[in-house]
Amino acid sequence: MKEKTPDLRNIAESLFIVNRHAKTAPDPRQLYELKKQTVSKLIQEKKAKKIGLHYSDRPRLSQQHSILLIEVAGYYFHIPAEKKDFQELKHLGKVDTTYRNPKPKLSLSKSKRILQQYLGKQINTAPRPSAYGSMLGNQQVVPWNQRVRR
Repeated sequence: MKEKTPDLRNIAESLFIVNRHAKTAPDPRQLYELKKQTVSKLIQEKKAKKIGLHYSDRPRLSQQHSILLIEVAGYYFHIPAEKKDFQELKHLGKVDTTYRNPKPKLSLSKSKRILQQYLGKQINTAPRPSAYGSMLGNQQVVPWNQRVRR
């Protein structure tokens, strides 16, 4: 049975959650890649609108650069600007720090699932390997208190 495609509001809320978690994640690459692919598909399908350019709050290598402001179902996001955006869009100056997106009530896992469903990707439900590793089922690892002393 094929699941229905999420509506635009759910996609926008999921993008907000993924973006918010990516800002504080130790390794945000996967989350930012999911955001980038989703926004690209939304722009391609004309479901997202390019508003204009802003100066970045966190310039790279102390040089000022611009980021692209995107609107999706009442939510606003920034993505890196492309060369053609500078010719096509108006520069809006500094980011308005007083504006805030509405706060959705979604978990990160549900948000990722919604975006992956929208992108048509296989949802990875396999458990992640632990950073510390488990000794259960691994016969080569000897607990620290049972190791041979040198």
